[in-house]
Amino acid sequence: MIKKRSVNISGHRTSISIEEQFWEVLKEISEYNKKSINSIILEIDKKRNIDTNLSSAIRLFVLNKLRKDKNLVIFREK
Repeated sequence: MIKKRSVNISGHRTSISIEEQFWEVLKEISEYNKKSINSIILEIDKKRNIDTNLSSAIRLFVLNKLRKDKNLVIFREK
């Protein structure tokens, strides 16, 4: 399910629409790297192609991280 979320990027509030599963893995990545979600999103925003929207860039970031880092926990039982 896609959920709209508000994030703060360098003092600018913006909204992203992203599936819950991608958001959960993004949280895992932030915990694993001891960084805030907003700081990771800022990094993604700075590196993304101008033709790619932020929500898509986040999805691509998550997929690439999962491919590269086998230590991340992908799914947790709730």
